Amino acid sequence: MDQLKKIRHRLAIDFPLYAKTALKIRTKVGQIAPLQLNAAQTILHNAVTDQIANEGKVRVIILKARQQGLSTYTGGYLYWSVSQKAAQKAMVVTHHSDSTRALFDMTKRYHENCPQILKPHTKYSSRREMNFDVLDSSFIVSTAGGEAIGRGETLTHVHASELAFWQKSTALDNWNGLTQAVPNAPGTAVFVESTANGITGVFYDLWKGAVEGTNGYVPVFIPWFTDPDYREKVPDHFERTPEEENLVDEYDLDDEQLMFRRRKIAQNGLDLFRQEYPAEPDEAFLTTGRPVFNPEQLQKRLKDRRQLRERMALEGGEWVNNARGELSTFLMHDEGEQYIIGADVAMGVRNGDYSVATVLDSKKRQVAIWRGHVHPDYFAEILYELGGYYNEAFIIVENNSHGILTCTRLGKDMAYPNFFTDVSVDKLTEKETIKLGFTTTVKTKPLIIDELRAAVRDEEIEINCAVTLREMLSYIVTESGAMQAEVNCFDDCVMSLALANHVHEGAWEPIESHDDYYLEAI
Repeated sequence: MDQLKKIRHRLAIDFPLYAKTALKIRTKVGQIAPLQLNAAQTILHNAVTDQIANEGKVRVIILKARQQGLSTYTGGYLYWSVSQKAAQKAMVVTHHSDSTRALFDMTKRYHENCPQILKPHTKYSSRREMNFDVLDSSFIVSTAGGEAIGRGETLTHVHASELAFWQKSTALDNWNGLTQAVPNAPGTAVFVESTANGITGVFYDLWKGAVEGTNGYVPVFIPWFTDPDYREKVPDHFERTPEEENLVDEYDLDDEQLMFRRRKIAQNGLDLFRQEYPAEPDEAFLTTGRPVFNPEQLQKRLKDRRQLRERMALEGGEWVNNARGELSTFLMHDEGEQYIIGADVAMGVRNGDYSVATVLDSKKRQVAIWRGHVHPDYFAEILYELGGYYNEAFIIVENNSHGILTCTRLGKDMAYPNFFTDVSVDKLTEKETIKLGFTTTVKTKPLIIDELRAAVRDEEIEINCAVTLREMLSYIVTESGAMQAEVNCFDDCVMSLALANHVHEGAWEPIESHDDYYLEAI
């Protein structure tokens, strides 16, 4: 009896062992076999184990290539959790009724094939629920739709499957209802897994927040070549293309994997291949328009960029080390350097656009970036102190909309010495008017964006901020020809970088401020 208790205890705490011992799956060739974790499932399990060790709970979002068994892992993990512990309640929500049935059938297979010694007593089982009455635990499945899923429930475990494909009109309400049903307590778990479906929606926002470390979710990415089955027989006289040679160098692919890739691209096109079989996370999120900047270059830079050196905050007029500060630095400050700061101004409301200041050095290296929500007048004070810290840096500020106040405060009231100005000449009177800051128009915006695009293309600029690079990935040319951020995406970092780069290209109109010199903001 003691030996039996030891075995049951081991199986209750060791999921890979439990899976191999108790869970049966239907394989791709139609056989019933034990669930032995594959490479992709092992990556996910390690992430889950680490988060439990660190936080006592699971909050994980999975971006994956197709058919890597991650729904199988998650379904098995939830069945294990509710069938071996008392007072547990798990819910699985999918994007389509067929998928809901498939996942519930998988769970019923787990239960039906579970060894009797580990199999909990079932009070009843329906098309959407299994109830384990002795344990007072249950397993429920549902389909995302019009109902407010999860409201009024208390759940311990949740699996949101293919979240990117939930009905857009109700996805956010369904997601909020589901997650609000899970207490923020040890032992709880929320799994989100999906292939990508564009750069808008709940899944994309959740993934972005996880990558940025702002929402408590751990991002887990599984590239397509993790799956050993994604191979094709190589024909005679197979030759790699230059692009494939780069992939071999980058990811250590072999010819059979390259052949699989070729076949899929020939069938569905490169864009769809990247969405469904990504090698990097950012490949998966396709834009609805044509990208302005080269995605391959940006993705490579995301991997090769300098890491964050330190975060700083403005306190009492001084820049001090602060782990939660809005200023991210990538290179050490150099007293002999000439810096340039480009600034994009927002209203300063929470959840709105960001005010951003990008710092470049004389070699066009992104030294630092300030990004936060502040009122336009206070942003002027931040820029004044930031410019002073970076050796009286040249500062260029967009003066459209809220930027008018920032420009007036910084250039006129505070008389910052190295402030970008523009001189306009009246065609009739030939009178010159000095305008503080840079005016973005239908003529000037394409100019600065094209300058930045050329700098990126020719590798003349070093971008180190991941947020900036991701904004550039979602910066598109629309069908009407406009250059702008994808819907529900930001472009504040892009614009501040473009302004700083514009000054590097020689666009500089400094003026000397003195007491009797009046400056007009617009």
